[in-house]
Amino acid sequence: MSRAKEASTLRRLVGLFTTSISSTTDPTISAAVTSSKPTSDARQLQKLANKFKKSSESNKFRSNKQAYAETVHRLASAKQFSLIDDILQHQKKYKDISEEGFVIRLIRLYGKAGMFEHAQKLFDEMPELKCERTVKSFNALLAARVYSKKLDSIEKLFKQLPEKLGIEPNLVSYNTVIKAFSDLGSLDAALSVVDILEKKELEPDIITFNTMLAGFFSEGRIAEGEKIWELMEKKNIVPNIKSYHAKLRGLIHENKMMEAVELLREMESKGIKPDTISYNTLIKGYCSNGNLEQVKNWYSELKKNCSPDRFTYPTLVSFLCKKNEFEMAIELCKEGIDRGVISGTALIQGLLQESMVEEAIQLVELGKSRFHLKLKLPL
Repeated sequence: MSRAKEASTLRRLVGLFTTSISSTTDPTISAAVTSSKPTSDARQLQKLANKFKKSSESNKFRSNKQAYAETVHRLASAKQFSLIDDILQHQKKYKDISEEGFVIRLIRLYGKAGMFEHAQKLFDEMPELKCERTVKSFNALLAARVYSKKLDSIEKLFKQLPEKLGIEPNLVSYNTVIKAFSDLGSLDAALSVVDILEKKELEPDIITFNTMLAGFFSEGRIAEGEKIWELMEKKNIVPNIKSYHAKLRGLIHENKMMEAVELLREMESKGIKPDTISYNTLIKGYCSNGNLEQVKNWYSELKKNCSPDRFTYPTLVSFLCKKNEFEMAIELCKEGIDRGVISGTALIQGLLQESMVEEAIQLVELGKSRFHLKLKLPL
C-alpha cells in the first residue's frame, strides 16, 4: 500500500477508533459492560433495565449502591432518561421504600442523572410511601438540585421548605448551598452563608472551607482565597490535600508557577503526600507555558511517586506532539493504550502530519488488540 493511501486510510480510521473505545475508557461504565461490543443501542439498554429490575427482587442487590450508581450512570450517558425513571420507580414495590436511607439514594440518583423534577416528586411522595422526611432527605434534595445544575432557585428552596416541613437545616444543608453559590460564581453570596453559620452557632468544617477555596482560587481571586485559608487555620481546621489542590490550581491559573512548586513542597513538609492530581496540575501549568524541560521533570516526579492516569496521558501526548517530541509521545501513548486509559487519537493525527505512517499504524493495531476492535486496513 502506498504511504499516501495508508495516510488516507488512517484518517478514516481515527474517528472510528475513537468512537469504538470511548465507552470503555470510563472505568465506571466499563465495570457495567459485559461484552466487547458497543452496548449503547436502545435494545441492549432496555435489556439492561429489565435485568436490573429482575435483580432488584434480591435484598442483597438492593443494598448494592455501586450497581445502582453504575446502571444509572450508563443509562444517563446514553440519554435514556425514561429507562432511569422506569428502574427507579420500580423500587417503590419493595419494603425498602419506607426507609429514608433508601429513598435518599434514589433522590441522589435522579439528581446525578440531571432529573431534578423526578427527585422533587419522589421527595414530595415520601409521606404517601410511609417514609419520614428529615433533614437528611432534605439535604439529598438540595444535593440533587446541585447535581442537576438547577442552581438558580436553590436559595428559595432552602428558605421555604424547612419552615414548611418543620426541618432545621444543619451544616450539610449550608455546605450544599455554599457549593451551589460557588458553582454559580456567586462567591460573595457563598461567603455570606458562612456568616449565617456563625449566627446559627454552627461551626464551618473542612468541606465548607474547601468549597470556598475552590471557588475563589478557580476565579483567580487569590487574595480573598488567602483570607479564607487564614480563617480556616484560625479555626484550627487543618488543610487537607483538597485544600492544597484548590490553592495550587489558583496559583497556576495566575501563572505563578514558582509559588505553585513551593506550595507542593509545603504539602510534603506538612506530611501531605502529593498525588496524581497534584502532579497533573503542575504538568498542565507547565504545558500551558510551553516549558518542555519542566513538563518532563514533573512527569518524572509523578512516575516516581504515583501512577499516571487518564488525564496525564492526553495532556502530555498532545503537548509533546506540539513540541515534535514524537518518540516520547509514542512511548507514553503505547503505555496509556495498554493500560486502557487513552485512545491514542491525538498522537495518530500528529504522526500523520509528520508522515510517520508506520508508527501510526502500530498504534491503531495496539488499540485494536487492547480493545478487540474489528478494524481492518483496506488493501
